[in-house]
Amino acid sequence: MKKVFSYILVFLTFSSCEDVVEVNLPETEPRLIVNGLLRVDKSQEFIDVRIEMKETTVFFEENTITQVESAVIAYGIPNEFGEFTELAFSSLAEEAPNTGIYVPDPNFSSDQRIRTTAAEPGVVFILQISHKNKNYYARTAYAPTVPIDGLEQGENTLFDEEDTEIIVTFTDNPDHTNFYVFDFDFGNFQALDDRFIMGQQFEFSYFYDENLNPGQTITVSILGADQEFYNYMDLLVEQTQDTGGVFQTPIATVRGNVFDITGLDNIDIFDNVERPDEYALGYFAVVQEFSQSLVIE
Repeated sequence: MKKVFSYILVFLTFSSCEDVVEVNLPETEPRLIVNGLLRVDKSQEFIDVRIEMKETTVFFEENTITQVESAVIAYGIPNEFGEFTELAFSSLAEEAPNTGIYVPDPNFSSDQRIRTTAAEPGVVFILQISHKNKNYYARTAYAPTVPIDGLEQGENTLFDEEDTEIIVTFTDNPDHTNFYVFDFDFGNFQALDDRFIMGQQFEFSYFYDENLNPGQTITVSILGADQEFYNYMDLLVEQTQDTGGVFQTPIATVRGNVFDITGLDNIDIFDNVERPDEYALGYFAVVQEFSQSLVIE
């Protein structure tokens, strides 16, 4: 009887320590998220235009797919005053109902696909979106890049014996300052500039902490970038080291180049200098891509 009483006493003691803590989460207005990274493969006839639209939700919940009223990409070469004398347009439509993926509208009266020949240095792309009575605007210049010279598996490790080393080699373009974003598959990205390697061939190692198996194929890509996109990706990589990918859950404090221009009469101030709280999350960029694949040994 004494033993049974002791068990009951211990159970009551531990049960009394379980307090329910209610956390009052702040109510925030949902923000539009635009995943608009367009990769240009010059060996293809058309740019693979796929732009994902989502909305933020309350804390601890997944972002939700959303639909926009309209989405259009305009592109052309601005003059010395930053004005466009000619623009081409691509109207976008949702690829399939409730996917939030927008592609060139296949039902438009003319072909809305963008040819890769339109992506050249000096060409500026503009994304315009209407969503829930708000208008959004993003502007970016096409960013070319250089190919990957070599991709091989190394034998070194970094923090864990299970790490897999990949050695990447490329040659920087010596004609101007360059910025690069490397996509190492599995949502792994790395931003790099040519501050110390200008015009040189450069070799570096990247270590995977994923469990890569012999025979598994990985794909590594080098993407062009301007300084703004480089800064954005560099900050995202820093803040999303352990979240499963920079495009999975955009960090609210990392602002991209998609701005709310609702009610603005002067598009020259679209960058929200006087409207710091009016913005969407995500980024719109049009970049050249070179890729190589490697089979893990």
